Amino acid sequence: MKDTINQSRRSLLKLGSIAVVMMPVAAFAAKNEAMRKAMKYKETPEGEKKCSACLQFIPGKSAKDLGGCKIFAGDTEISPEGYCAAWAKKA
Repeated sequence: MKDTINQSRRSLLKLGSIAVVMMPVAAFAAKNEAMRKAMKYKETPEGEKKCSACLQFIPGKSAKDLGGCKIFAGDTEISPEGYCAAWAKKA
């Protein structure tokens, strides 16, 4: 019985530490669902129109990474291959 209690305690401590470590990761990833719906955002391009070619797009660390958008406040999961109604061609 004592061994079972120790195993349960270890499991609880492991899960607790994993949860604490993952909190900052979850805090940085955000979607502005209301704005996405209003602007008809989708994860696929519409012809040549895609987020990576948009004036409003804020690129991620690399060309393939998720980025942000000046229109979608607080949204950090914008696909460079996505598209929305606010698309404006980069100069």
